Amino acid sequence: MGIGEGGQGIGLERTAGKGDDKIKKRIPRNALALWNLGFKDITTLLHDGRVTKSNIFGNGFNTPAQEALPKGLDNIVAVQALFPMTRQFEMAGNPGENEIIGLVSKVGKDSMRIDRVWPVITHRIRGIPEYVELFKNAFEDVNSPLDINITHIVNSIAAFEIHEWTSFDSPFDEYLNGDKQALTLKQINGMNLFYGKANCSSCHSGSLLSDQKFHSIGIPQFGPGRTRPFDPYARDVGRMVETDNINDMYKFKTPALRNVSLTAPYGHNGAYPTLKSIIKHHLNPIKMNKSWKPEYANLPKAPWLQEIDFVTFSDKREQDRILSSIDIQPIDLNDKEIDQLVSFLESLTGRSGNQRPLGKPDKVPSGLSID
Repeated sequence: MGIGEGGQGIGLERTAGKGDDKIKKRIPRNALALWNLGFKDITTLLHDGRVTKSNIFGNGFNTPAQEALPKGLDNIVAVQALFPMTRQFEMAGNPGENEIIGLVSKVGKDSMRIDRVWPVITHRIRGIPEYVELFKNAFEDVNSPLDINITHIVNSIAAFEIHEWTSFDSPFDEYLNGDKQALTLKQINGMNLFYGKANCSSCHSGSLLSDQKFHSIGIPQFGPGRTRPFDPYARDVGRMVETDNINDMYKFKTPALRNVSLTAPYGHNGAYPTLKSIIKHHLNPIKMNKSWKPEYANLPKAPWLQEIDFVTFSDKREQDRILSSIDIQPIDLNDKEIDQLVSFLESLTGRSGNQRPLGKPDKVPSGLSID
């Protein structure tokens, strides 16, 4: 479960912050992996699919911005990049801290129009000379600060994400390309289980090993969750947040599995710390849900939030509803077979791993500190 604005550090070392800047709420969902988001067949992003290719609003996408989505966005990755900067606990901050959160939380007519934040962010970028020069070099239609708009900004973010986290250099890829020595016997046995007895490929299919659909698998619920505005429960109803369809209750998008060994913890809220534990959950979700312990979540310490961290987990009626919604069937595998599956999933890790082409910069034009 992510730590957003107010936190300190990166990755598994990130803390909940301290003093007046400490987090006021945990991010409801586990941060999604960035691997291969530029793949042309991706139609849906985020755990609940709130960014989806669709022409329902006449602009090619169904998003929280609805018809206010700006024009000229290069791809679905650029579309998604528009929204973290408008969300209080991800990047915008808390009321009273800055102009951006003031616009997001403004009460009154059109109070939900998040597009009014983007010109403010654009104005800040225009005021940093080094950024202006970079945008002039990158875009033919940018000749002065006033030419920069939010579309240029998120298209740049998307281009960086796609360049930095595209990965098809795993042993599994080498095996598919004809090198039959690329996988060990254990990994081959795991692959056969994945596509056979274990039935993993019924959902984890295609080049990215995701059907891009939504399933309820009974992951233990905790944290603030995301639910409909009028819902009286502190819980996470998954896809139903977006569709308001009770049949989508507790369903979350099938995650892609490339480089999955690098993306712990697992589950939409990070309930499981290891590949072995999330595999065992898939094999017997009811048993694993009922035996799950809060310490498995390994939440960054935030004593001021501990009273509400596991309110949903302690709600027996909510837990029963989650378990009754499960749409996958139990499968019996022994420990040896589970280890073979883990080994196969590890073969999906690119040779370059987390050593990305550009890597961590020494500094950024804004002058902000780099964790």
